[in-house]
Parts: sequence; C-alpha cells; structure tokens
Amino acid sequence: MAVRACGLIIFRRLQPAPSAKVTDSIEYLLLQTSYGSHHWTPPKGHVDPGEDDLQTAFRETQEEAGLQASQLTLIEGYRKELHYPVHGKPKTVVYWLAEVKDCNTEIKLSEEHQAFQWLKLEDACKFAEYEDMQAMLKEVHQFLCSRE
Repeated sequence: MAVRACGLIIFRRLQPAPSAKVTDSIEYLLLQTSYGSHHWTPPKGHVDPGEDDLQTAFRETQEEAGLQASQLTLIEGYRKELHYPVHGKPKTVVYWLAEVKDCNTEIKLSEEHQAFQWLKLEDACKFAEYEDMQAMLKEVHQFLCSRE
C-alpha cells in the first residue's frame, strides 16, 4: 500500500511593474525541511485517519506554513498526483493549487522546516531538486498563464 500525502502549491502575485508581464509577478512558496537532505517542497504531509485529501492539504499548510484556509483561495481545475519511492516504498502525493489572498501574509514555520522562500518559477525549479516537482511547477505556471 502506497504512503499517501497531500499538499498545496501556494503562490502569490506581486504588483507587476507596468512593463512586466503578469506572469512575471507570480512567486511560489517553498519550505526547506529541517531533516534529511534539507530539500525544498511545498507544504504537504500524510493523510490522517478520517480526513479527506483536501482537508489534509489545508491542515498541513496550516501546520507547516501557518497559513489558514481563510487566507487562501483554492484555484479550481488543478490537481496533480506525483508517485515516487521513499525508502523503497511507493508514495503518492496529491497537490492542489492555492493563492494567498494577501501577498504580505506572514509565513510561520513549524519545527519540520528551517526556512522558506517565495520564488519565481526559474528559481523555484532550481530549489526543487526533483524532476517531477520541477515539471509540476512548470505545469502550474502554464496553467496560471493560460487563465490570465
């Protein structure tokens, strides 16, 4: 049985410069783990008994980044599953997409993370070492650009 986790890809829109494209003002939130290889990911975590996947994603985002569901807007039409092995066992992570309503909202990390960054797509892909995470970030960016 695969381990199941859920999370939210959080983004914000900064006030773009008059000459900039709207998509240049999008930044993604990545958290750096305080354990293991200190990798960078969006907030995510294991599904607790009795929870549905989306509840897990919101709970983990609150626990790991201090963001309440009321501070976020869930973006309809995007849901992505990533599948990869962890310690030789299959893992499934389901991500949704959410925008912070106020781009200046404070991030409050839990003990599971030691740092966070708001990053433009190119930098987010550099921080996210795993190819499937990079591909998902690019896909999300395309999805957001197509909605402009």
